[in-house]
Amino acid sequence: MNHQTLEHSALHLPVHERAALAHKLLISLEYQSTADIEKAWHAEAQRRALQITQGQSSSVSSEEASAAARALLR
Repeated sequence: MNHQTLEHSALHLPVHERAALAHKLLISLEYQSTADIEKAWHAEAQRRALQITQGQSSSVSSEEASAAARALLR
């Protein structure tokens, strides 16, 4: 299974399953150095920016993101 297939599958899981997977993935990062983590976040930011530039993804305002996060926590 390649990265894109895995990502697509993970993003289509129910919310509680995505949260559990995200938690496990975050725990797996505990043993990485700060430099490795910064490098990974930089690569992710570049990937996301490219998706937005190419029209493959869209952005939302911080207000929309905050409202959605608050709604999930209710």
